[in-house]
Amino acid sequence: MRSAFEAWAQRDGHIVRRREDKPEEYLVYETQRRWVIWQAALAHGAKAADAADAAPSKFDGAKAVQPDEAAVRNRVLNEVLDAFSDLDDSAGIEGVLKVIQGLKKKQKATAEQA
Repeated sequence: MRSAFEAWAQRDGHIVRRREDKPEEYLVYETQRRWVIWQAALAHGAKAADAADAAPSKFDGAKAVQPDEAAVRNRVLNEVLDAFSDLDDSAGIEGVLKVIQGLKKKQKATAEQA
């Protein structure tokens, strides 16, 4: 997962060098922020895909039709982008974590309704 992120980040012009004292973190703040967002999007997408897989069929005895994987990815990406669009640059990692917690609460509420 990290190698896919780093390949994407480098194509987008970000520096993917990691800190020497904390190799799990990136040296550049913006790269670290995008890494956290990337992880949140993947986690949120996995939960959405699991929920779609577990959805009961509308028809008795009929197998549930799986949604198109690309459509699920786009929907999840749009949800995550919408959640982060209100975040300003001064919010920092704390703001990112708040948005992630909000996404988790929304996902939990959706799962409880199903």
